[in-house]
Amino acid sequence: MFVNPNRMFRLASIFDFGAHKFFGNCEGEIMRWILGALVMSLLAGNMAVDQAQADDLEIPAITQSMQQFVADKEIAGAVTLVVGPESVKHVSVVGTADVAEATPLKRDTLFWIASMTKPITGACVLMLQDEGKLSVDDPISKHLPMMKHLKLADGTPANITIRHLMTHTSGMSELPRESAYTDPTLEAVAKRYAELPVLFEPGSEWRYSQTGINTAARIVEVVSGMTFDRFVEERVCQPLGMKDTAFYLTPEQHERLTKTYRVVEGDGEKPKRLEEATISVLSGGTAMNRNRFPAANGGLFSTADDYAKFCQMLLRDGRVDDEQLLSKAAVQQMRTICTGDLKTGFTPGNGWAIGCCVIREPQGVTKALTPGTFGHGGAHGT
Repeated sequence: MFVNPNRMFRLASIFDFGAHKFFGNCEGEIMRWILGALVMSLLAGNMAVDQAQADDLEIPAITQSMQQFVADKEIAGAVTLVVGPESVKHVSVVGTADVAEATPLKRDTLFWIASMTKPITGACVLMLQDEGKLSVDDPISKHLPMMKHLKLADGTPANITIRHLMTHTSGMSELPRESAYTDPTLEAVAKRYAELPVLFEPGSEWRYSQTGINTAARIVEVVSGMTFDRFVEERVCQPLGMKDTAFYLTPEQHERLTKTYRVVEGDGEKPKRLEEATISVLSGGTAMNRNRFPAANGGLFSTADDYAKFCQMLLRDGRVDDEQLLSKAAVQQMRTICTGDLKTGFTPGNGWAIGCCVIREPQGVTKALTPGTFGHGGAHGT
């Protein structure tokens, strides 16, 4: 999902893919792969500007591109959707949800949206700031006393703020991949985070941090008195009518969940193919299992139509019908760079706002974009 506030129609676009390029465990390569998924959604928004004049609900170039990706075995399928503040500009569905069974994708198919969860986490933090219950400049130890023990390598205290958490500048370490999502609650996993070393002076560097985002969600729980999944449901999903967005799926929703795939390149003996992949945040379980913490960094499942409602709320400066779900000032914080001149991911020329990436200087894979375009993509091609 990316939103471009500088174009006449201010379009948001969402791409949900059923497969992804797989680059193993190299963080740098994963970042480059994720950006590739982001840029497709950005370009779709740009293509929609002229077509929207005709009020056509399908932009052929988008559909044709997705069909070619399916034919090339880059993805299993895609639901693509482009929206303006009040209306749909494009929608199309191509490919399959289950390659082996040849089950066609549908518009209401659910996807693991991975890091597209992060802007929703940012919105939750800012809702509580709107209510005066926290500030993004609060030290995290104000709300989580156990974090007072976090230290830099030289033993000095690490003065981490909520802003640092939401902009990937906290320096907090990650847990081992094999145990990162095994805790049942955010409270439990936050205790483990509090025992990890801090890698650099907060605010001095940018390093993509799952730990930081989940720590922010634990703060939401402490300040609101609600579990994070309940907060998201009651404060975001219900007001927006996002009935198919959740950390934990019902059996009926699980029936509509697409399988996730990775691309395996041909090796001379076998042709290029799609291979079913696991969803990391599930730690071997299913999306219905509740014995896992609601991963604010990337644990949500959703549909294209549901996520579009969140995008449209941002395009309307926080408004839902006649109510302000988020203040205009809060939405501005989601699209205003606050990482200064730090070199940030996922490509040169980006900056970071609260929960969102912002295009500062279009170049390379972002050269077709406008400065100020903001949003987030996710692993497995969302």
